[in-house]
Amino acid sequence: MELWLSAILIVLVALLIDRFIGELPNRFHLLRWIGNIVGFLDRRVKDRSSKWTKVKGCLSYLLVFFVFWFIMMLICSLIRNGLDGHQWEFVGITVTLGEIIWIAVVAFMFKITYAIFSFRHHCIPIQNDLRNGDIRSARDKVQMIVSRDTSSLDKDHITSSCCETISENLVDSVVSPTFYFGLFGITGAIMFRCANLMDAMWGYLNEKYGNLGFFVAKFDDVLGYATSRISPAFVALTAWIFGFEHKGVFKAAKEEHTKTPSPNSGWPMTAVAHALGISMEKADVYVMGSGDLPSINDVTRCYKLVERTSMLFVLLITIPLFIFLGIYVQVFIEDLIFDLLRMVT
Repeated sequence: MELWLSAILIVLVALLIDRFIGELPNRFHLLRWIGNIVGFLDRRVKDRSSKWTKVKGCLSYLLVFFVFWFIMMLICSLIRNGLDGHQWEFVGITVTLGEIIWIAVVAFMFKITYAIFSFRHHCIPIQNDLRNGDIRSARDKVQMIVSRDTSSLDKDHITSSCCETISENLVDSVVSPTFYFGLFGITGAIMFRCANLMDAMWGYLNEKYGNLGFFVAKFDDVLGYATSRISPAFVALTAWIFGFEHKGVFKAAKEEHTKTPSPNSGWPMTAVAHALGISMEKADVYVMGSGDLPSINDVTRCYKLVERTSMLFVLLITIPLFIFLGIYVQVFIEDLIFDLLRMVT
């Protein structure tokens, strides 16, 4: 099978897995495994004030990245280069069992580095609680998707929290990992996912993590710099196609993105707020947008806008990048690993 066709099939299969199968149980999920190793490393750093702590943070990232990258690429390499099996021909295209398995495995590995539809599954139960007047249960559920204290949030700030995390994760959970997958295959996707998760765990400006998380915080900012800034363009395009407010989306993002502590997260958040005509508020931190705080129904509008924006980005950017670049990087690394294995065995 031609590589360009394999590239298209990999991305399409990954999208189908995301939409109809969803996330793995937490105990089997890649992010859980990465988090376990990061936690293990964290517990073994005793001196947080040493000048070498920043170096330890950098080396920790490289170790975590290498472990998961090597395992995933080794599996891909052995499947593509080691399996042949039966052969079929469809409309002039010859395909082997090994190719089918390889496409499915790479698609699955790609899928576990990003998420398009997962946030609707988190938010729908919160919306149901709010409709039923069970604000305590809604607070407990929203605590699972935000880092702030939710114990005193009212209804409007619960819905705002939902919209904030959905819109912020347009970049962190979709645009960035799929962009780097398009460029470098699984290598790019896991490179971003490790940096982003380690930043979430270590990227705090305090005594415990100020030095240890320095590298991952900066690296995550670098990796998200371009993707966060192009996200408003896709929000605006999606808003125009599906009847949301599209005029002034990029202008609003440019003017208000500095309100968030993160240099990158404000771009998609302000773009989505403008497209929906709502405001989002994190108490004592920021207020963005010019409308009212989101209603329960606005949460639905939010995740639909973000899901459609995500799909548009994958179709217009990720697939072409992967066809012309990422698939070749993927295959090159797989072949290199396989050749090295044959040399040592």
